[in-house]
Amino acid sequence: MKRRTGQDPSVTRNWKPATQAVRGGTARSEFGETSEALFLTSGYAYDCAGDAAARFAGEQAGMTYSRLQNPTVEMLEQRIALLEGAEACRTMATGMAAMTAALLCQVSQGDHIVQGRAAFGSCRWLTDSLLPRFGVTTTTIDARDPQQFEDAIRPNTKLFFFETPANPTMDVVDLEAVCAIARKHGIVTVVDNAFATPALQRPIDFGADVVAYSATKMMDGQGRVLAGAVCGSEDFIINTLLPFTRNTGPTLSAFNAWVVLKGLETLDLRIRRQSENAVKVGTFLEQRVPRVNFPALPSHPQHALFMRQMAAAGPIFSFEVDGGRAQAHALLDGLELIDISNNIGDSRSLMTHPSSTTHSGLAEEKRLEMGITEGMIRINVGLEDADDLIADLDQALRGAGL
Repeated sequence: MKRRTGQDPSVTRNWKPATQAVRGGTARSEFGETSEALFLTSGYAYDCAGDAAARFAGEQAGMTYSRLQNPTVEMLEQRIALLEGAEACRTMATGMAAMTAALLCQVSQGDHIVQGRAAFGSCRWLTDSLLPRFGVTTTTIDARDPQQFEDAIRPNTKLFFFETPANPTMDVVDLEAVCAIARKHGIVTVVDNAFATPALQRPIDFGADVVAYSATKMMDGQGRVLAGAVCGSEDFIINTLLPFTRNTGPTLSAFNAWVVLKGLETLDLRIRRQSENAVKVGTFLEQRVPRVNFPALPSHPQHALFMRQMAAAGPIFSFEVDGGRAQAHALLDGLELIDISNNIGDSRSLMTHPSSTTHSGLAEEKRLEMGITEGMIRINVGLEDADDLIADLDQALRGAGL
């Protein structure tokens, strides 16, 4: 039994998060390996035809096909569920596969969603372009105001869908207040927690029903693989999400699951150091640019709410220049150390111009509705020395006339 301690809930639920991140979900084979084994197999053999029939009928424990189960993927799912404080988790091929599955598995023609205005561009495409094709409508509100959720509810409202902190405006949603409104009306809350991860914020602790992730970001943390995850109750994962994913197939590969398992081992260390660096960089930028959107800074209007909900700053924020796209691009082109890249969560510092990259697929009026201006730049602060990052930003700002 000792070989499977990492999968024994009576043991693992009492571990602190740092221990869960290293050992949660770990199952060892007869070889007793210390690092999680990588099972590169699409199928599984059975001792007899009766065993195969019993497994497909759900009468016998065991695996049938890696679109449904894989030992390496299962270890990752158990570890993420432990970190999130959720009963269960299902992983996906990408973060957008996770967001798509978390929504589509729950809605039907005639349903209504209330969503926060600020979100990743592809998430807005889901609600604004894809779901209407199937008769699902969406009301977009400023999620910073909980009353707007209440006011937007209709008799057919099925979900509240929002991200906090939001990409790239860094809007913060009052999780406790919004989740309480949802519970009162029998509405399911779906929270995108990719910027914070469970290391800094656990929406389930505030009453959220479903939490979705791009594990590509901080969970991997080194820009190596794509992955997504959805956490929730065991009933939701097994009876609502699983029928959708088993038949549509947004499956996470075993190799990518193994890489994310390795990333989780250092998540807490990385995200806290990057948070410290981000505060230093944000404080510097606050003296040089017209606007910094970073709730970790005391000057931010949602700073008090941020302090109640998050354990640290996180590595990502945005800032704005007055010279629009031309000045934003000039600043990016002047960087010598920091990379121009649309990824986030990486241990390397990265910057991008959302209007011309991550949110370029949205019409300008929709970007402005979300709070994304032509002068906005998003930064992911990495593990480099903060003074080197500040020096690079300083010379790039000067070159862009700031």
